[in-house]
Amino acid sequence: MIITKVSVTSVAQLKNHIFLLKCNSPRLSSEFKAGQFANIKVSDSSFPLLRRPFSICDIEQDNICFMFNVHGEGTRNLSDKKPGDMLDIIAPLGKGFRIDEDFDHAIIIAGGIGVAPFPLLTKRLTGKKVTTFLGGRSATDIVTYGLENVITATDDGSLGVKGTVVDLFSAHLDEFRDEKIKVFACGPSPMLRVLQQLLLGENINGEISTECAMACGFGICQGCPVENSHDETKYLLVCKDGPVFNVKDVVI
Repeated sequence: MIITKVSVTSVAQLKNHIFLLKCNSPRLSSEFKAGQFANIKVSDSSFPLLRRPFSICDIEQDNICFMFNVHGEGTRNLSDKKPGDMLDIIAPLGKGFRIDEDFDHAIIIAGGIGVAPFPLLTKRLTGKKVTTFLGGRSATDIVTYGLENVITATDDGSLGVKGTVVDLFSAHLDEFRDEKIKVFACGPSPMLRVLQQLLLGENINGEISTECAMACGFGICQGCPVENSHDETKYLLVCKDGPVFNVKDVVI
């Protein structure tokens, strides 16, 4: 973990409210693992006061990339950045996805902006078959940047199957029963909760990247607890013990 300043190289609008920020950092580009995150100071002023956590989305040579949804003052500030602007960040933080386990087929399941960690994961899954299930409220929430073999679902049916992404995955589940699969998922907590129940019920190996408000980003403030499923008296921290957890280890 280091505190450093990085130079913005580009800010691209992928959808009406979704942006891709690229920053130059040779050191961080060699250290980030898929699923880890950075805590970014989004403004040069004292407001917003707290840094914002963003999953590492992709790495392109010396550039590190972050995908984000504009929904407040902090992310609006980021979307207005120009090439050459400097960002103060703490990174790399947290624990990423484990890709060294025994599986042949990676199943990626993402809801909305939960797609953010998966371009880099897809790139790192060398030699593995990859199938990606994406879900959103409508077609404007679906981003396929950096992904492979994408199957989509939307709540309003404007793109792909009408319904939730967990229902979509469940409908395809029989296709994977004779394969060694591992599920990698990220999205809103209600989606992860339903998916977790499905994976546990089907005894499917999987990891989930959890979303949580954070202050420090590395465990000092104790502000991002998640219940430990193995011990009701203890909690894990999303920033330090996660944000990626095995589906068996936490209560969503």
